[in-house]
Amino acid sequence: MVHYVESLGEYTAIIESGGNNLIVVDFTASWCGPCQHIAPFYESLATKYPGILLYKVDVDEAGDIASAHGIRAMPTFHFYKNGKKVDELCGADKDKLESLVKKWSGHDSQ
Repeated sequence: MVHYVESLGEYTAIIESGGNNLIVVDFTASWCGPCQHIAPFYESLATKYPGILLYKVDVDEAGDIASAHGIRAMPTFHFYKNGKKVDELCGADKDKLESLVKKWSGHDSQ
């Protein structure tokens, strides 16, 4: 299940409380075609890779979060472990997205 993050404080709390779980944040926009195209695939990753935590930030609704994290293109995915950003992907590349999820979630053997 994917949850929308609506404030910078909520975003910070999520990242800090994630522990060793992989947290993936999708910076998206309702008007963004590539964002809408990859959304079902992104959401399916939660089922395929148990233990990962998926979030979305609508850049129009939560511009403070997007600004604080230097988002300039959508979709942009940020990957976090232990409260630190470990990777980033710009663009709607399903293969790269899944590859990074495997890498950082420990599911490389699948």
